[in-house]
Amino acid sequence: MNARVAVVEDLDGVPALRAMREDDLDAVMRIEKKAYPFPWSRGIFRDCLHAGYSLWVFEQDVDILGYGVLSVAAEEAHLLNLCTAPGCEGRGLGQRMLHSLLRIARVQRAQRVFLEVRPSNPRAIDLYQRCGFNEIGRRPRYYPANGGREDAIVMALELLD
Repeated sequence: MNARVAVVEDLDGVPALRAMREDDLDAVMRIEKKAYPFPWSRGIFRDCLHAGYSLWVFEQDVDILGYGVLSVAAEEAHLLNLCTAPGCEGRGLGQRMLHSLLRIARVQRAQRVFLEVRPSNPRAIDLYQRCGFNEIGRRPRYYPANGGREDAIVMALELLD
């Protein structure tokens, strides 16, 4: 299965997962700028699309409610961005998106998945731990932060058949 093929999971009002397109970037950027004090640029998303990374959106009606970016190479996946639109938290969208991205990583034959998360983001850390990720290290001064830099917690998940 080609991981760029749209996966439709729309079940009577439940958001559908589909491949991100370049014409989604305006909506994605609105969410990114609201969700993060140091958002990705439009160019980063566009570069990921052109590089062939797996970029996905959760869409309900015409609204994008969240998105994820996954890079897979050499049997390893890296979750680069996972975001639920502000105001949509607490509906299980982040967990559904993460599970969908893990399925996509498996389809692309990844054996493990890595990610970085801010220590100041306990909701994300809790989600990743509930889904089986474990802390394997730290990257000092990885993220920009108000008044300096913030470390990243590096987490990993082994994908077993």
